[in-house]
Amino acid sequence: MNFPETTTCLSEVVARTTDLWSTPDQTCGEALVALLEGYGVQYVFGIPGVHTVELYRGLAASSIRHVTPRHEQGAGFMADGYARVTGRPGVCFIITGPGMTNIATAMAQAYADSIPMLVISSVNARRELGSGDGRLHQLPSQREVFAGFTAFSHTLLDAAELPQVLARAFAVFGSARPRPVHIEIPLDVIVASAGGLTLTPAALPARPSASAIALADAADRLANARHPLILAGGGALEAAVELRELAERLQAPVALTINAKGLLPCGHPLLIGSTQSLPETRALVREADVILAVGTELGETDYDVVFDSGFAIEGQLIRIDIDAQQLMRNFRPDVAIVADARQALGSLSVRLHERPMPSRQGDWGAARVATVRDAVMASYDAATRSQKRFIDTIISVLPDVIIAGDSTSPVYAGNFVHDAPAPRSWFNSSTGYGTLGYGLPAAIGAKLAAPQRPVVCLIGDGGLQFTLPELASAVEARVPVIVLLWNNFGYGEIRKYMVGRDITPVGVDIYTPDFTALARGFGCTASRVDTPDALIAELQHAVLRNVPTVIEIREANWFEQVSA
Repeated sequence: MNFPETTTCLSEVVARTTDLWSTPDQTCGEALVALLEGYGVQYVFGIPGVHTVELYRGLAASSIRHVTPRHEQGAGFMADGYARVTGRPGVCFIITGPGMTNIATAMAQAYADSIPMLVISSVNARRELGSGDGRLHQLPSQREVFAGFTAFSHTLLDAAELPQVLARAFAVFGSARPRPVHIEIPLDVIVASAGGLTLTPAALPARPSASAIALADAADRLANARHPLILAGGGALEAAVELRELAERLQAPVALTINAKGLLPCGHPLLIGSTQSLPETRALVREADVILAVGTELGETDYDVVFDSGFAIEGQLIRIDIDAQQLMRNFRPDVAIVADARQALGSLSVRLHERPMPSRQGDWGAARVATVRDAVMASYDAATRSQKRFIDTIISVLPDVIIAGDSTSPVYAGNFVHDAPAPRSWFNSSTGYGTLGYGLPAAIGAKLAAPQRPVVCLIGDGGLQFTLPELASAVEARVPVIVLLWNNFGYGEIRKYMVGRDITPVGVDIYTPDFTALARGFGCTASRVDTPDALIAELQHAVLRNVPTVIEIREANWFEQVSA
């Protein structure tokens, strides 16, 4: 099933607005809030400080809700979770200097996973930029620090530039490869007069359409393929209908990246899953004579998490991506199509609908997928099967759940064994940049984005200690997320990795606090479970509460009970 109510096209937001102009007494900070309202921004995540208070002058009277994290990194992860569920940019107000360096990790994670995020920060006054005078929060060049992991980082030197710079940002979010944008506003510009500025959002450009010549070439190759196969990534999230139609037309097996889970529904006979790093799926990919890769980097964290460089493409490769440069990275295509995934896949389906398809060999398509899935399932060890039982238990109680994961053992397993019921329902920080501490604040952002759906944070004891204070943010913001804490008393995956490389474990057996007592102290409901039946009962209660719930699962106890 799909959940279209959670997404809004930016062009639709713009179409609903009328011409507005700032008044003579409005400051640049107030005009900024009015423009963000016009672009449909619903939430701003941030911690006010002496350098950003003027950004807040117009916020209380606006329709935008402010959410206060306990750390600026949490603000960025909340914005990320919100963006992943809605497809719209998460917006942050961040203070000069330490606030910006605190949010840097969240911005880098969003950059790696192509997530739209707008970070508005203050910066020292124009006359002080680059002075090295030792002003409060001063960096030699704050803009340059963030230019490397943003679509662009801009210093607003004049209030009159504000509408244009925001239009550039929303053009990136709606019409190009979505990535963070950073706009810093000097202290003297924030309070400068913005009288006479247009507060009407700009008419945004459409996403690029595929070349007719490239489409014809791709259609010819796919129509003549004996063993076609599709690799789809997060860049195809808005193209679920078109992807399924094309796959069924071609009878092509489909492998999805982690961020693309749900593009084919659970149980679809052509769905391979997200097992591109496993030998059985890699063999299937090598058998394909024509591969269509759409909206995917073909990068390491989706295709080579075993780090052996064993993923190979031996057939012809057709690539569709909104980013022209990405088409040339990792695997060189035989046909390169710069286009929006939905438009390109729809056009390919139309062209192929008009052409007869060659007969497929009986062992391809659904039959070959079933063989591969059976072989992959048989290869899982006891720990993976136990973690699959854990995730399956969650889904049995909460079938429409959104799971925001951290870098933790059940998430690593779930990336292989779990097929999400719909797009934007499973995401985590083990892909791309690969940070810890993401899951809890990202789940808060996801729940704000989809309050009608249950949202689960799946996190380990090590990762939770990175952002544990965000439990207070969830209580304060009245966001009843469910935190499933997988406790193996340390950095368990790193411990295993060290042992596997014959390194004496050091630094991984960390002190583990009483999480249930801490959670209750923050105002959450908390419990500990060891069995699937106990987990089911706790989830049934948790989904009815209006406060966050923390449920601790101790790894050793779960494995013992499930394997008994």
